[in-house]
Amino acid sequence: MTNAPILVTGVAGFIGSHTALQLLERGERVIGIDNFNDYYAPEQKRANVAVIERAGGEFELIAGDIRDGALIERTFAQHQPRAVAHLAAMAGVRASVEQPLLYYDVNLTGTLTLLEAARRHGRPQFVFASTSSAYGRSLVTPFVETDPADRPLAPYPASKRAAELLGHSYHHMHGQDFTALRFFTVYGPHGRPDMLAYMVLESMRLGRPMPLYNGGEMYRDWTYVGDIANGVLAALDRPLGYEVINLGRGQPVKLSDFVAALTALSGQAAHFVDARMNDADVPYTGADIDKARRLLGYDPRTSVAEGTRLFYEWYVENIGKIGTK
Repeated sequence: MTNAPILVTGVAGFIGSHTALQLLERGERVIGIDNFNDYYAPEQKRANVAVIERAGGEFELIAGDIRDGALIERTFAQHQPRAVAHLAAMAGVRASVEQPLLYYDVNLTGTLTLLEAARRHGRPQFVFASTSSAYGRSLVTPFVETDPADRPLAPYPASKRAAELLGHSYHHMHGQDFTALRFFTVYGPHGRPDMLAYMVLESMRLGRPMPLYNGGEMYRDWTYVGDIANGVLAALDRPLGYEVINLGRGQPVKLSDFVAALTALSGQAAHFVDARMNDADVPYTGADIDKARRLLGYDPRTSVAEGTRLFYEWYVENIGKIGTK
């Protein structure tokens, strides 16, 4: 292991904070960037950073925006990172429909700014957080990386797919190693309030109604955040030229069954309101993870039963108690 640090963008966020913790646990130096925007409460992001700082190890936080070219240039020039985990983004399919310009500015211009700095400073291994929603309404199931993924359903996945293609151009022109990881329905501790698993527990705790799309007859490849972070670390360690790789569990679970697991833990029912599936949604997501196993040694081990328990325990300890359990 070299003393050169790993740069983690979006370090205060959900997957970013878990990735930083795992890197510190194995003795890496971590430089984290986050702009603490108000997509959800900045206080929750600062709480995530506090957990990272309490973990010990060599961690430095830079408060700033990945679109700030001068800041990114200074960061690369000063720290000379050996790898970049680019996890910062404007997230959320539905929200991107309302703010498409912002989503493209952050997700594409921000990625370009980082790639340009990487090009000027030794071309460190570049791992990009992409999304399973890039597949759109794929006719290939489970979703496999050879699918064209050329018909995204909303600006968010379109911006992520565009950034994947941008990464290929930097690989082709400049020899930049670029691995795009398509994440499938990540859940777990430090989760964002707009994520479905978090919203279900909020509905249970507060009695707040929430939409249940398609009567719960939707399948998602629920993947525990710790397994996702393991995959990110594996990709940081393995320059592969240019690759797009699925990171999921590979075992889709019906939405109503996932909700039932949370209900069993809390002893409290969520307050659902039937809703039509959004035009940007799909009824099924499922990852073919053979490529991740082969190229990254990826091996997701956290079952939905174990993952929901860990998420529920974190929520009760950090957000609030639910029901009488």
